[in-house]
Amino acid sequence: MTALTADRATPRREKPIHAYDVAASTKIWAGALVVLASGYAKGGVTATGLIAVGRCEKYVDNSSGANGDLQVTVQSGVFRWNNSASTDLIARTEIGSDCYIVDDNTVAKTNGSSTRSVAGKVVDVDALGVWVATGPGNIL
Repeated sequence: MTALTADRATPRREKPIHAYDVAASTKIWAGALVVLASGYAKGGVTATGLIAVGRCEKYVDNSSGANGDLQVTVQSGVFRWNNSASTDLIARTEIGSDCYIVDDNTVAKTNGSSTRSVAGKVVDVDALGVWVATGPGNIL
């Protein structure tokens, strides 16, 4: 292998869409940050042990169902989530760092004294929120 001496058409993989079984008694809103808890999908919440898998593509209402009665379609990729506030506000200096799940559309700078799970890596910060690489294969 040698270093480049000209432009290269570097291959890439598109961000996949996955289907996950939805947790019992759960609604997941379109556009929500989706996590897996004990192998079942639900909207993001403040809790430990969750695995962020991406953005919900279509509303799913499993509020009357058992674990796995319905599936949710989830896209992984880079999404703009709402920024937390005060001392947990994410700034441009956090680009490349992990951020943490507050709820199904908000991320924070810290793990909230070990009460929050990782949402993904901060890619950018703008006036409207935080761009986060969320889901499988989205590590910077």
